[in-house]
Amino acid sequence: MSRVLAMAPPAGESAGFMSRRGSMMRHPMLRAAALLLLVFALPVLAANGGMTLEQLATLRTVTQATVSPDGGRIAYVLSVPRRVGVDDDGPAWGELHVVSRDGANRGYVTGQVNVGGLEWSPDGRSLYYLAKRQGDEARSLYRIPVDGGESSVVATLKSDIRGFSLSADGRQVALLALQPESDEIRALKKKGFSQKVYEEDWRPVQLWIAGTGEGAPAPRRVEVEGSVQSVRWSPAGDRLALLVAPRQLTDDTLVFTRVRIVSPEGRVLGGVENPGKVGGLSWSPDGAHLAFISAEDAHDAQQGRLFVAGRDGGAWRDLLPGLSGHVVDVEWRDASTIQFISFEGVQARLGEVGLDGGAQRTLLPAEGPVWSGFDRSRGGDIALLASTPQHPSEVFLLAAGESAPRRLTDSNPWLADVRLARQEVIRYQARDGLEIEGLLVHPLERRGNERVPLIVVVHGGPESHYTNGWLTSYAQPLHHAAARGYALFLPNYRSSTGRGVEFSKKGFGRPGMEEFDDVVDGVDHLIATGLVDGSKVGITGGSYGGYASAWGATYYSERFAASVMFVGISDQASLVTTGDIPWEQYLVHMGTWPWEDPELFRKTSPITYAKQSRTPTLILHGEADPRVPPMQSYMFYRYLKLAGQAPVRLVLYPGEGHGNARAASRYDYSLRLMQWMDHYLKGPGGEPPPYAIDYALPGGDTRK
Repeated sequence: MSRVLAMAPPAGESAGFMSRRGSMMRHPMLRAAALLLLVFALPVLAANGGMTLEQLATLRTVTQATVSPDGGRIAYVLSVPRRVGVDDDGPAWGELHVVSRDGANRGYVTGQVNVGGLEWSPDGRSLYYLAKRQGDEARSLYRIPVDGGESSVVATLKSDIRGFSLSADGRQVALLALQPESDEIRALKKKGFSQKVYEEDWRPVQLWIAGTGEGAPAPRRVEVEGSVQSVRWSPAGDRLALLVAPRQLTDDTLVFTRVRIVSPEGRVLGGVENPGKVGGLSWSPDGAHLAFISAEDAHDAQQGRLFVAGRDGGAWRDLLPGLSGHVVDVEWRDASTIQFISFEGVQARLGEVGLDGGAQRTLLPAEGPVWSGFDRSRGGDIALLASTPQHPSEVFLLAAGESAPRRLTDSNPWLADVRLARQEVIRYQARDGLEIEGLLVHPLERRGNERVPLIVVVHGGPESHYTNGWLTSYAQPLHHAAARGYALFLPNYRSSTGRGVEFSKKGFGRPGMEEFDDVVDGVDHLIATGLVDGSKVGITGGSYGGYASAWGATYYSERFAASVMFVGISDQASLVTTGDIPWEQYLVHMGTWPWEDPELFRKTSPITYAKQSRTPTLILHGEADPRVPPMQSYMFYRYLKLAGQAPVRLVLYPGEGHGNARAASRYDYSLRLMQWMDHYLKGPGGEPPPYAIDYALPGGDTRK
């Protein structure tokens, strides 16, 4: 039974900080009617073939894919950024495309659309997808024939449908949607009563069942206690596996979500008291077992263990105990064999294991493309999502009986004409002897053995890690910076994922500290190799990476000539009491509360060391960030400003959350990041560069 596969969260967007994915953009100066080609503050690099920021802003990537039951076609969602200054500002569009196993590609629903949640009908003749199309009041479930014909609405509710699962016979579909506001509340809001009651006026995500045939009755709601995060219909059609949180609050959805099994009528059949965070669900073909991805225990920061339970839940088994990696996707080959993708170090492996934990086998070793998700056809064809250092995520096919996958899509053909810098895996010893792994992006050009400036890019989480795939994005424009002569270092410091539970717990109860010592030890390693000029080192990152950037600007100020902090942490105690994940902070990061160990929270907060900062610091933050509230940046700015030892600037993005979603906000961020690094690592330094940005707008669409 085919299902949707989705790209794993990018590095830096982990389950703790920065786990709810951001996208990008808006700025009034970029209205299309007023466009003129302005002088760019940073030179365009067309002459030497290096990547420009304008090109970076047009990068497309495949985010979801699902293979047809017969393996002949793969449907996928292509993320297409809006053109800065040309299109109305907003997040990237999501288009529906289908590619055949021989590489023939066709767009089905394209343009100004936002498609998601793909699933094939059991007979392979139709595709189901979610979208809010012209005239829709809410996101609805659509069906489109793959051999010709228009999309038709299958189901619609009073609020956006956020997930669905087809029954095995295709006659019914389970739907997930937020409980709609009552008519009374909507009427009051129209009269101006728009107040919010913090953490009390939440609404649950509800489970609905609808028919898929013509003239089907209206969807009926299935009573479920709690808020449903995910649903998977069993092959037998007699039960549904759910992930249910007690409340629709971020903390609950992260650390208190549990597996529940119900009948289509809502009768509770069983469940699993998974020990911590939980991820994907997958039924065995005979419906006798349920596989799911879980944390090892309540203090494990990231779900990554492969568990299996019976059809009614109950006891579970860890099929890969001691795995030095993290499982990110799972699917059954047959009733007794489970296939999985695991992140292992900076690579990813496709493997399989028997239901009893035996007969382990590697199908695709942890080398080459970085696999982030997969889906199986009935005949054993495997569709994969993967990126490499040369391209963002694309669709691959591992045909049944073959040993090597083939790439089927090329979403950015213009990349072939862009010179990309060399990306290298490096390993070094931390000061306590622990081996640390990371990625080094070399400058595109280097004169002889001259030492070069370095930008350290620290991932978020810390339950995240960098893989040896495509890493360039608006917040880490690696190939653009490399074309400007920088080396870039992306360390997987202790507490990162990809190396097993023990490694990811090494920072528990000691945030920052040894974690960020590992970062500095990596810089020393690169200086010792003769590559890096130790006087020209900058640091940047978002969320927990922003925390590292603040730490580098204060505690380690003598080591960094520039810092760019994005949605970062400056005061640990106030983060716990004002952010939306206090229990996650307690269970998987701190292990204590501020009133129990105030000294720990004080000594792990960058504001404590503000007086010793000599590092010019640029702080950027979304004003609507619930994860790391913007007060963290306000505080850091004021501490540094009052200390008065180095330049500091604070830039806020109205309407943006924990990471920029809109095109203009992302473009502005890229420009400011590079402007700050250029000014202090390569330029005159001293007073900050002008705060007003000259926007060089993309003069032509490179996406042909």
